[in-house]
Parts: sequence; C-alpha cells; structure tokens
Amino acid sequence: MLDVVRTHARQGVSEVHTDADPSDPGTGAPQLTVVDGASTTLGAPAVRDAAHLVMEAARGGRRVVRAVTGDPGLDAYAAEEMLACAAAGVPFEVVPGIANAVGVPAYAGVPLRDAEGADVRFVDARTASDRCWTEMGASDGTVVVSTTLDSVAAAAGELVSAGRKPDTPLTVTIAGTTTRQRTWSATLGTVAQTLKQAKVLPSPDGGRPVIAVVGERSASARRDQLSWFESKPLFGWKVLVPRTKEQAASLSDQLRSYGAVPHEVPTIAVEPPRTPQQMERAVKGLVTGRYEWIAFTSVNAVKAVREKFEEYGLDARAFAGIKVAAVGEQTANALIAFGVKPDLVPSGEQSAAGLLEDWPPYDPVFDPIDRVFLPRADIATETLVAGLIELGWEVDDVTAYRTVRASPPPATTREAIKGGGFDAVLFTSSSTVRNLVGIAGKPHNVTVIACIGPATAKTAEEHGLRVDVMSPEPSVTKLAEALADFGLRRRAAALEAGDPVTRPSERRPGSRRRRSST
Repeated sequence: MLDVVRTHARQGVSEVHTDADPSDPGTGAPQLTVVDGASTTLGAPAVRDAAHLVMEAARGGRRVVRAVTGDPGLDAYAAEEMLACAAAGVPFEVVPGIANAVGVPAYAGVPLRDAEGADVRFVDARTASDRCWTEMGASDGTVVVSTTLDSVAAAAGELVSAGRKPDTPLTVTIAGTTTRQRTWSATLGTVAQTLKQAKVLPSPDGGRPVIAVVGERSASARRDQLSWFESKPLFGWKVLVPRTKEQAASLSDQLRSYGAVPHEVPTIAVEPPRTPQQMERAVKGLVTGRYEWIAFTSVNAVKAVREKFEEYGLDARAFAGIKVAAVGEQTANALIAFGVKPDLVPSGEQSAAGLLEDWPPYDPVFDPIDRVFLPRADIATETLVAGLIELGWEVDDVTAYRTVRASPPPATTREAIKGGGFDAVLFTSSSTVRNLVGIAGKPHNVTVIACIGPATAKTAEEHGLRVDVMSPEPSVTKLAEALADFGLRRRAAALEAGDPVTRPSERRPGSRRRRSST
C-alpha cells in the first residue's frame, strides 16, 4: 500500500512511518503519514504517537495525508487522531476505505453474501472472547476471521468446539489484494493438514496476517469459478522490462493488468546529438516550409523534436501544412499526445518496410516540395532512406538523438537476472538484448524469453537464449498480449494435468524443456 501512496504524492513531500504498537501486533500498521512540502521538523524517529506528528505538521501550515491499512473506521488509532485534531481546531476529512475483511475475500473470489442468505459476521481471533466464539459457532452464516497463518487451525478448532461442523468449507488467504496473494481451500477439520501438505506451515512467516472465510460460500467449487484475481494469466510473475524508462511505463501498466509485477531496467539511455547544429537547421527548415513530409520512426524521435520545439518556443502548430508519418502505434500515440495527428501510419507491418509500403511516390503535380525530414537515432536507417529515394523523394537524414548503453542495474537485480529470479523478460529490439546481456548478464534458462520480432529473436538466440514467445507483429502491446496468452496456456495445461500452478521461476532449473515459439 505504501508504494501506491507514494506514486500519488507530489515531489518534495516528507514521509513519516508510524510503526505498530509492538504490544498489540496487527492493529493498523505499518502506516504512512505524507506531509505536503519540505519539512525540517519531522526528522525525529517516528513512534506510535501519530496524533502528535499530525498536529505538529498541521500547525506548521502543512497539509497532511494519514494513510491507514484498510478502512479508517476500523483503525484502532484513527479516532484518537481525529479527536486530537478536533480539540485543536484543525479541520480534517475522512476518505472511507475498504476493510481487509471485505476486500481480501473479494480478491480471493469468495462472495460473503448472496440471494440465499445475509448473515455475515466478522471476528478478530486475536481479541475474540469465549462468548464471541460461541455465537459464531451457533450461527450458520458466513464468518470472516482475521487471524495469523499459524493460528488458523486454532481458530477453526474454536468454531468446531462451539458447534460448527468439521466439514464446513474454509478458505485462507495470505497477502490479500497483492500479487503475492495465495489462497487455500479446506474445511474446518482439514485446514491444518492442508497448510502442512502445501508446505506453508511450519514457517518462520507464520505470524503473517490472513483472512479466513468460513461457510458454504467459500466452497472450492465456487472459488474455482470466481477466483478472478489469482487466475490472471501472469499472476505474480516478475517480468523484466529492459527499455528506456519513458518507454517502459505504458508496457508496465499493461503487464500489471495481467497480474504481473514489472521490473523496469533501463538498458538504453537517450542523449542529445554530439553536434546539434544539423538538428537545429532541420527544425528551422520545418517552420520555413522546406519539407513536404516529416517521418518519425520512434517515440524518442518525437520526444527529441518536441524538446527542440519547446526550446524555440514552438508548439504543434508548427506542423501546419506538413504531412506527418509515424512508424507504428506507439509513435503515433506520442504524436497525438503532442497535439499532432499523423497522416500516415502503416496499415500492415509496423516497421520501416511497412511504412514504405504505404508511402506515396513523389508526384511533382501534387507535391510542391520533394523533401522529407527524417529525425532519427545515431543508428543508421538505410532501408527507409533508400526506399524514400527510390520513390522519388529527397531525404534529410538527421541525427536527433543518440542511444548509449545505460549503467548496470543494482547488484540484486543482476543476481536475480542470472539466478532465475525473473519469470519472464520482454525484448523489444536487438539492442535491448545486447545491452541487457552487456550490463547485467544473460537471463537464467528458467526465464521465459519473449521477443517482439524475428530479428530480435535471432539476436537472442545468438546470445544463447531460447525464445519461448514471439509477438505476432512488431508492437509492444502485442508482445505483452502474446506473453499473457503464453501464461494462460501454461496455467490451463497445469490445471488439466492436475499439477499446481507455478511461476517459471518456481521450477527447478533442470526441469525446463524447450518450447516452440508462439
């Protein structure tokens, strides 16, 4: 949760962690206080007195966001902090959240209510009294138990002793609503054996909180149909995304929608050209009517031209009267974000060759100007230049930016790459293959290798990598879809064989067999 909060906090905020009361484990922490603006008064070690920290910052004229786990109405300390604000005349507002006891079952595919019954009871096993267990045992409704992993069996025993039948269905969910979520189906009488057979217990992590749902609505037959989260095609997969940081963002968002945990490792750094004069002349020529067309072959080319425009005080209006071409959908989206709708995007293959297939030949009757501006990387684009010349166009082939190998990632990331800590890696170009291997080493043989096209796959194979997934077309969106399809088929095959669904990194290195590309 804390990472999610950070993504929405503006730069310059101060973070203060408020630890749980060690004598009262599991009550509302770890939590986070975000204070708007630079702070020099919050450098003291954070203790449980969050109310004091909140008041100190508020009196200093700062805005404070107090983040709690679950719903503020169920947090053990939220009311105390609100009362302190009220007593000091500090205005506050409360944003309702979703309690763990409600949100976790929803993510586990366990509905708490349906049309046949409405009796749902919640109990915290750590504070429940004998009277509470007796009431729960006498009820035939759904019981949601907040407890710890090593105390689940004891809570089940309390319910059986209070009158619940031992064969009553039970689900246990750990790390709910995160990509580390795991759910086990059992009964009140078999839960201890189930967790032992799954090698979950005994464990040093036995004190981790879990949500257990007791009742017919948690039956495994229902959960098989309703487990929407854990059945995502790449659920829990750690996927390496070796691209420039700007380009990785949209791809990472797509991977998250499939349940994956993307890990972005920049392999290419983009820098200005060593001699900017050529680019400056071309941009001035763009404004003065020197060109009929401008062709963008990458998102970075769009970024380079946009930055040069901003340097000169120009905007998208400078493209008026000029035809604009984009090599593919990602580049086209970057142009649209700039306020420019491209006139030409390949209808087939999204590449230089696909662009040439749709590019019109120069016609002196309809084209008053015969020149094309091609801003590109310092890597040559002979195919596109030669093709345009053959179509009768003059081309200003201009270096708009340079691509250089990025710095090596942290040692922990390099070890995970070489040691099989990643489930998959997405290669979007031959250069990402060469650069990743160069700065971090070769991915382990249990890691699924996905490539955007034949040329990238060939480079991967030349580096001793086995290609498991091939994108049906050279698009990062299609590449991510192809990996998701691979994960879905892999999951279906495991279920059909009666095997547990595991991630590639959970397989033993010697058990991997060669797979055909998809």
